[in-house]
Amino acid sequence: MRPPIWQLVRDAIQRFGREVSYSEIKQSVWAEYPDVKSSVLTCQIIVCSVNHPSRVHYPENKKPRLCTGQYDFLYNTARGRVTPYDPERHGLWEIVMSSDGALVVRVAQEAITEIEGSPAASDDPKSEFALESHLKAYLARNLTSIGDFGAPLTVYTTEDGRDGVEFQTDVGPIDILATSPAGDFYVFELKLGRGADAALGQILRYMGWVDRHLSGHNKVFGVVLAADISEKPAMRPLKFLKCGSWNMIYASL
Repeated sequence: MRPPIWQLVRDAIQRFGREVSYSEIKQSVWAEYPDVKSSVLTCQIIVCSVNHPSRVHYPENKKPRLCTGQYDFLYNTARGRVTPYDPERHGLWEIVMSSDGALVVRVAQEAITEIEGSPAASDDPKSEFALESHLKAYLARNLTSIGDFGAPLTVYTTEDGRDGVEFQTDVGPIDILATSPAGDFYVFELKLGRGADAALGQILRYMGWVDRHLSGHNKVFGVVLAADISEKPAMRPLKFLKCGSWNMIYASL
């Protein structure tokens, strides 16, 4: 019988004993269990990373606690990279309830700093990763701050309790997947730096996946959120919107 996926991830990181990429962990698992889906492995890596803001969106981490249990053995060092978690090096992390009632991760006893205002790119990839991850969580709790889409949106939730923040699909993780009261789906992609127009192909792949697997007869919309977007001639059929500090590319299927 195959062990639980989190154990396969733990065994892989123990074999490496160093900082590795998500891909290296997956290749290690697939060497013995080639049938495990890539998206499932990505989910479990997030679940077991003590400092990943999106880990609280999975059932294993839905209650406040110190990160000293079976799901607490990875530490995110950058986008798509982890290392074995060492509390002496990385601090003792915890899952706590913030003042607005949402679960968040933080170093134990540290004050939480709410990220507000307009997004800004960073020259430090690690800082940009942390900022973008926290912004995803913040925007998911405050979808109305993104813009007026004709009806209040809510973060999509699966039957097993997994929500739509960094929602794993076979074509990659959707930053935020939301739904309208009418059942339409909204795919949000957050880009802090320039090159947001390059995300169009990415978000169209996500939209296509949602259309095939989730939407049924409902509509699927895609929104790229960025601090700066260049309106290239080839993109003129798309809608360009401005909402507060956000610039948006708006597409639909």
